[in-house]
Amino acid sequence: MRYLKFFLFFLIFLISCQKTFSKIEIEAPYVILQDHLSGNILYEKDSKTRIYPASMTKIMTTIIVFDLLKKGETSLDEMITISENAWRMSQSGYSSMFIMPNDKVSVEDLLKGIIIVSGNDACIALAEGLSGTEEDFVTLMNEKAKDIGLKNTNFANSSGINDPNNYSTVEDILKLSRHMIQYYPEYYPYYKETTFTWDRTGGDPITQKNRNTLLFRDIGVDGIKTGFLAVEKYSLAASIKDGERRMTSVVSGFKTKSERTRGSTRLLTWALRRFDTVKVAGKNEIIAKLNVWHGKKNKIETHVNEDVYITVPKRKKKTIKAVVEYNSPVRAPIKKGEKLAVLNIYVSGQLKKKIDIFSSVEIKRTNIFSRLFKSLNFLVWGDV
Repeated sequence: MRYLKFFLFFLIFLISCQKTFSKIEIEAPYVILQDHLSGNILYEKDSKTRIYPASMTKIMTTIIVFDLLKKGETSLDEMITISENAWRMSQSGYSSMFIMPNDKVSVEDLLKGIIIVSGNDACIALAEGLSGTEEDFVTLMNEKAKDIGLKNTNFANSSGINDPNNYSTVEDILKLSRHMIQYYPEYYPYYKETTFTWDRTGGDPITQKNRNTLLFRDIGVDGIKTGFLAVEKYSLAASIKDGERRMTSVVSGFKTKSERTRGSTRLLTWALRRFDTVKVAGKNEIIAKLNVWHGKKNKIETHVNEDVYITVPKRKKKTIKAVVEYNSPVRAPIKKGEKLAVLNIYVSGQLKKKIDIFSSVEIKRTNIFSRLFKSLNFLVWGDV
């Protein structure tokens, strides 16, 4: 009987492990999941199919403002005069922070109104206040989309409200989210704030919770943006951080809010359990010393220009292998920063990533007598 209990316990353990490492299924038509550090896509479903991004559009709206802040073309305490056009959004049943016409509101408060409570009125107020018109602001949004590399995205307004010309894909929204997290670390914390109170509403102060309910689950989610349109149903770009690791997902087409919360939670936590992210090389760290031909030094130190990570299933972590590929020896003269080799990264014997390797120093050519002597030495002895 004791052995039977042990066997049953072992069987349950194996089944639970199998579930942990099996591929997850998400009940939404458009899904993508990425490890932030490595850039590896860990799960996707119809990620290149066009969707209406709804309020996920506001990620780009805030990026444009963050760019203007970085350039010094606005400031968090700049006051924006609220137009009747912006105010009317709060009277039309859309998500709002409830600003009043002719009031003067700071850029920072309007940003919080967009990010935390998804205020469409705040979007128009910032767009008009910083660019003159919403149309001119949208031009900046589409120019930025091209810069980031969004290949199937067009913005028609600053809020994401109904417009057939406001479209994207979950793949592009993922790129947008990753850009946000990577390039605006000083402003990204706005996205994890859970409540926002606005006290100049024309009546009593209004406190609203962040639309992203994953922020309240204490699982490490710190952003990023929900969306809803009747045609597209419920969508969410979400990011979770565990130590140095970060996973970001974009899902569109959930039928209900609760499905969106449960499905996104399952997807993000599954990724953290299922995969490990391994740092293969550090930016500007010495990767290898390569042989040099006809140089004043016989070896040259090399490096990569970026931190190199790879994400693999936990059971494959020990199968990672990095191999430097180059034509030996490297001929002098060699300029500092010159591409000399490639770092090939294999997982279970399969090539997964290729990273360029560059010279860390300059090496000049030896004089003609040294070159002749070395060439003769090579012919006689085969010694490079």
